[in-house]
Amino acid sequence: MRSSRTLMRRSCWLPVLTICAFAAASTACSVHAAGPTVELKGQRFDVEIADNQEARARGLMFRDSMPADHGMLFIFESSYVQTFWMKNTRIPLDILYFDSNYKLVSVQQRVPPCRNGGDSCPTYPSNGHAQYVLELNAGMADKLGVKPGDELKVTR
Repeated sequence: MRSSRTLMRRSCWLPVLTICAFAAASTACSVHAAGPTVELKGQRFDVEIADNQEARARGLMFRDSMPADHGMLFIFESSYVQTFWMKNTRIPLDILYFDSNYKLVSVQQRVPPCRNGGDSCPTYPSNGHAQYVLELNAGMADKLGVKPGDELKVTR
């Protein structure tokens, strides 16, 4: 009898422990991942890094969606006029161009997907030399109220 009481007391704790474990896991999931992030105008974004030719060429192609607090940061070896296009990109984007000091040079806002296929998609150049390019969901630049000279903070 004593062993069944002990077992019963222990089994009463099982649901409590399960709830506590679930709550801890839920809280952990709501915290940003430890991966690379950028901050612009006080807004933090989890980013994928495109820092080699293959990753930069692929970019955000073939994606049907992107969470509102995510983006892609393109890193180039040197600063020059950058030109992007939307070939095989299925979601509209804001393309933000930053100089070697992470200062905003220019923005191409609400760039539509290119549905033409092939190589006939329009191009979207920066208005000056840029070494970093940040792609965010379309409309985010307006929402943040970005302007030339705004600083991008990058955490890797």
